[in-house]
Amino acid sequence: MTPDAPAPDWDPAPICDWLLAEGRMLPDMETLVQQLGSRMLLAGAPLWRLRLSMRVLHPLTTAVSAIWEDGSQDAEQIDTPHGLEKQSDYAGSPLAIIAQTSLPFRQRLETLLGSDDHEVLHELKARGATDYYGLRVFFMSGNGCIPVFNTRRKGGFSDRDIAGFNQIAALLGPIAEVYCLRMISAAVAEAYLGPRSGRRVLSGQITRGDIETLNAAILISDIRDWTALNARLGAAKALSLANNYFALIATAVEDNGGEILKLMGDGVLAVFPATEASPAEACRAALTAARAAFAVAELADPPLGFSFGIGLHTGEVLYGNVGSATRLDFTAMGPAVNAAARIESLCRELGHPLLCSDDFAVLAGGAATEVTSRLLKGETTARHIFAPSAI
Repeated sequence: MTPDAPAPDWDPAPICDWLLAEGRMLPDMETLVQQLGSRMLLAGAPLWRLRLSMRVLHPLTTAVSAIWEDGSQDAEQIDTPHGLEKQSDYAGSPLAIIAQTSLPFRQRLETLLGSDDHEVLHELKARGATDYYGLRVFFMSGNGCIPVFNTRRKGGFSDRDIAGFNQIAALLGPIAEVYCLRMISAAVAEAYLGPRSGRRVLSGQITRGDIETLNAAILISDIRDWTALNARLGAAKALSLANNYFALIATAVEDNGGEILKLMGDGVLAVFPATEASPAEACRAALTAARAAFAVAELADPPLGFSFGIGLHTGEVLYGNVGSATRLDFTAMGPAVNAAARIESLCRELGHPLLCSDDFAVLAGGAATEVTSRLLKGETTARHIFAPSAI
């Protein structure tokens, strides 16, 4: 549609029918916005740009948006980090005004804009936009989404266009709310259980005793002298140190394909899943993660202020839901996990920050020095304990 085209008559009813029948079944918000924008354009709506934004509950993200423009094959996804209100491109913007007042915002862009008009409006006008219309649609929770419609048509939107947008927006609300709840569920599951475990739970594996047998490399780590640190520094400062430690270990584990299953006070339990064809690869990944954690800790500025140990082992892990009828925990357990914990506990005694089992050393490869032979608690045969080189 050219910018000088006359205002056509268009009917929002087929678009609304599509939203109710097919649009609500689309897999994500970006696909919905792309298909909705394209269908509105084909129906004759004077639409150049469509944006759908909403707040979400997420450890890293405060809002998500999907933006489609005429001629785009896909909608662009924008994840906005926390601190949105302090960002210059948001403070005082139409989106901020809509969120604060819960009232529709309309600005004709063919008129002269002044210095009080937000930079977003100036930017859209510079790109040829002639009108801006956005409104808030509430969710049951009290939050909501904000669809924004822009056109390049001369004369901007008609009253009929605005009425059509309002009808479509009313149906977008409950659909967007489903996407929002799905994002929140995934974020909470991944934040508290990890990506792999979170996906398992969301896929329906939530019954007590729903256990999978997993072959994996196991990494267990904890902070040295944690009790003394708490007594010397106080709980608040010790917690800050612990968060630095958890962040360091998490980055090393996740960058190498592992997953943290449990934060245990001052310790971490992580697994590196292995297929039957690649147990050695899983062990190498776990060893690389351990070395990366120590390398980052050594270069930390300011220094971490504490030391930590890591124990590595490999074997069969029971992985899934355990607990009572009303309180479940998603974790890994079994003799291999116990052995990894016993090996890690030897780090301080033997003066080595990193130790591994003989089984792990063989699979991981590389140089390693045997430091002791011990009968670990719960086992019947003494196990050779190695210190991998070049940590």
